This record gives sequence, C-alpha cells and structure tokens, in this order.
Amino acid sequence: MDHTNERLSETLKNMAIDLGASYVGIGTKETLKGGPPSTDLDSALLGAKSAIVFAVPFDENLINPYLAKEDFSLNENKIRTTTFAGGISLEIAGFLDQIGFKAVPIAPNFVYRKDTPNGIRDRKPIISHKYLAAVSGVGFFGHSGHILTKKHGAAIVLSSVVTDAELIATNPVKNEEKYCDECKLCKTSCIPNYISNKKTKVNIGGKEFKYQLPKSHWRCILVCGGATGLDSSGKYSTWSPGRFTIPKEDIDFEKLRDKAMPVYVKRPKVDPVFYHPGVPEYKMQYTCSTCQFICHPDKKTRIDRYKLFKNSGVVIEDEDGNRKAVSPEEGDKIIEKISKERKSLYID
Repeated sequence: MDHTNERLSETLKNMAIDLGASYVGIGTKETLKGGPPSTDLDSALLGAKSAIVFAVPFDENLINPYLAKEDFSLNENKIRTTTFAGGISLEIAGFLDQIGFKAVPIAPNFVYRKDTPNGIRDRKPIISHKYLAAVSGVGFFGHSGHILTKKHGAAIVLSSVVTDAELIATNPVKNEEKYCDECKLCKTSCIPNYISNKKTKVNIGGKEFKYQLPKSHWRCILVCGGATGLDSSGKYSTWSPGRFTIPKEDIDFEKLRDKAMPVYVKRPKVDPVFYHPGVPEYKMQYTCSTCQFICHPDKKTRIDRYKLFKNSGVVIEDEDGNRKAVSPEEGDKIIEKISKERKSLYID
C-alpha cells in the first residue's frame, strides 16, 4: 500500500489518540536540528527521519486524595499509566514495521544511555520525550522543567516512537497559549529542593526553549522514590515514611544515597512497585511527584492542591508496611516508641 507523508502522519496521530493518548505531535530531523544529544534521532535508530511523541494523562480524580495523604492509589495509577504509554509506543512501532518502515519504541522512563561517563547513573535519556514534546506542540516547558499540557497540566506521562518514515512535523505551542505564570508552587512544594534558581535554555530547530535548571538528580530519586521524605520543617512529608535529613548541597546527596538506600530496600512494600535499574534490588514506589501533580492550568486548583499538601501531615509506617498520615507531633511520638532496629530503617 502506498502512503503519502501527510496521510501516514495523520494515521499515526489518530492512532495514538485512539489508543489512549490525550495529545500527540511529530518531530523531524529538521525541527530537531541543532538540539542537545537527546534530540538526535540516530541515537535510537540510524537513519531515522521522524519521531511521534504523545502524552497520556494520569487519573486526576486521585490527585487530591494523594496530596492530602488520604489515599496512595495514585502510586499504582502512575505505574500502570506509564506502562500503558509504553505499550502505545510498542503498538505504533509494530504497526510501522508491518507497513514497511523501521521504527523503535522509546520507553517512557528508566531507560538511559550507556555511553556517558557514568553510564546509566547519569540518567541521560536516549531520546528526550520532553524536548520532542516541546518542539512538536504536545505541551510546553513549565517553570519546573515538566512538560505542561493545556488540559491536564503536568499530570501526564510521555512516550515516543522513532522511525525512518518521513512524517509531517507539528508546531510548538504558541506563547499566548502557555498558562505557566511562574507561580513557583512547583518549587515551593519540592521537599528536596530539586528545582534551582537558574534558568537554562536550549536551541532546537532554530527555536529557543527555557526552563528552570534542575539540581542533582539524586535529590529527586531519593525523595520521589521513597528513601526519605520529611520536610526540613518537620511539619509535613511525602508518602515516604523516611526521615533522613535532606542535605542542602548536591554533593552531600551522594552520602545520603549511601546511607538511605541500603535500609530503604529493607522496608516492607505492600503497595505496587516499579522497577528501576539504578537502585539496589530495583524496586521503588512513587511517593512524591508533588511538583508534577500540583501544577494545573487553573491557578485556583494549583493553590488548593498546594494547601492540601502542606497540611497533609507526616507519614508513618507499621511493621507490615502499611502507611498513614498523622500530625507531626503524633509522628514524633510513634517514631520514639519503635525499636532501635526498626528506627534505623527510617531516620539518621
């Protein structure tokens, strides 16, 4: 069957939406020209000419209960939705293969380059879904560095397919359609202080894209993944029961990693896990993602979510791994009463 570039492009965009995506775009060698290494499509498929990128939303009905520490179900939804998005990429790649094109599905997360100085520990993606999404109009960069979408904000997962098919590029989101007003609630709510005060900018395809420069990735890994999560004020936490002191300097996160991760893997995990190649025993849970879930196109919703989080209390865990939120004062009393051996799993 003959495929015009236009017809195939429309077919693939419709396919992504029909399979469950909310936004879809296409980047090409030309629109990605001059970008960072993670925009080089040849890294994924030699001779590639285009990439399809799409966003799949998380269940927004679970966000408020999650931020309020009433229900941990968003952890499972994020795991399942991420896996689902990867499945869409696999199906699109398979379809392209069947009609005569080469195609490689790019996993939504946890697959990194091995040719960097520290290999997968550098957490450098083979292809950046975020850059593809910004270039192709799936969304736009917010202050946090997350891709924001017009309807779902940052509460999405991205996935891509790289192919040698010549597709028709889609355009970036227009500036007047971007809702980020730099309210900085993403940064204010970030317990590990992952978002820096410095902006970075990249030029891709002759267009400039800006977002806030992140600090050490270990800040996010250790808190979002659950090794620790108590705010320095002691007044609220993520869903992690960990209480290891969060350092101020990036370099000290290496020491925290060496201290917190060996005991983190000994804690019981009764809720669903995802698998990460860079941590001991590989199993982790989403206990934070606060900057991602607080962000929403409606500013009042953002503020309400931020208040829920700040007033949600602290999480403690029983011997079976069941978690609940309590007041800071009650949390301190519970921790004080547990055995020294158990206490070492959670605090310095």
